[in-house]
Amino acid sequence: MLESGVAKNILKQIYPIRLSALTMGQALGLVQVDQSTVAIKESFGKFDEVLEPGCHFLPWCIGKQIAGYLSLRVQQLDVRCETKTKDNVFVNVVASVQYRALAEKASDAFYRLSNTREQIQSYVFDVIRASVPKMNLDDAFEQKNEIAKAVEDELEKAMSMYGYEIVQTLIVDIEPDEHVKRAMNEINAAARLRVAANEKAEAEKILQIKRAEGDAESKYLAGLGIARQRQAIVDGLRDSVLAFSENVPGTSAKDVMDMVLVTQYFDTMKEIGASSKSSSVFIPHGPGAVKDIAAQIRDGQLQAKLI
Repeated sequence: MLESGVAKNILKQIYPIRLSALTMGQALGLVQVDQSTVAIKESFGKFDEVLEPGCHFLPWCIGKQIAGYLSLRVQQLDVRCETKTKDNVFVNVVASVQYRALAEKASDAFYRLSNTREQIQSYVFDVIRASVPKMNLDDAFEQKNEIAKAVEDELEKAMSMYGYEIVQTLIVDIEPDEHVKRAMNEINAAARLRVAANEKAEAEKILQIKRAEGDAESKYLAGLGIARQRQAIVDGLRDSVLAFSENVPGTSAKDVMDMVLVTQYFDTMKEIGASSKSSSVFIPHGPGAVKDIAAQIRDGQLQAKLI
């Protein structure tokens, strides 16, 4: 608080000094022109010359005076223009125009235009309302640079005679009506959903094909395994029959096969009884059933071979 109070007191002391200096300079006929600014000098109300930045002697007593100042800095004007596209959609086009006064044509810029910003705005309206109605809404978004180029060219031709240079013109935004924007978003969303649905269906199709191919390959390999298993069983039985016949004289192949089948029969009964999830199986069984079972198994295998 103390520092701010001190600063205020200093400023109060400086400003009167500066004002008194300016007043004294004007009384002596001295004029200061700031940087990036030119002053328009008149003699008895008639244009005399353009004063560059610096200090100039201006004897007011013989009719010399400053008519005004003109900034040479780049200025920006944002113009919002409402128009209609070729497909009958109303849009707000926002254009940004950057311009500056030319030092060598400062007199034209100062005297020939009373309101520079309104003049530029009128030309922007004219060009945009002549260009955009020839385009569809989508084309207007895609051809923003062409619209900006047309506005810049027209402004350059019109404003050069008044002492102004058009530095750059930009179409910064094209705003359709809110309902149109919502409809466009819904159209885009529906298109993306349709593409997503197609992609999902294609992915499911590929999964089903791969699943079917895998199932077929699995069954093929399972079949090969079963065939090899049965071949191994046959080879083992053959080797057992040959070995038993050689080691036990007087036995025939039929006797060995009967014994093998009975052994497999008892092994099967044992597995059925040992399984905790198996249901009860009732079969006729007695001392003479073994021979009948062997005969039935042998007859079944022989019939299968004949078929």
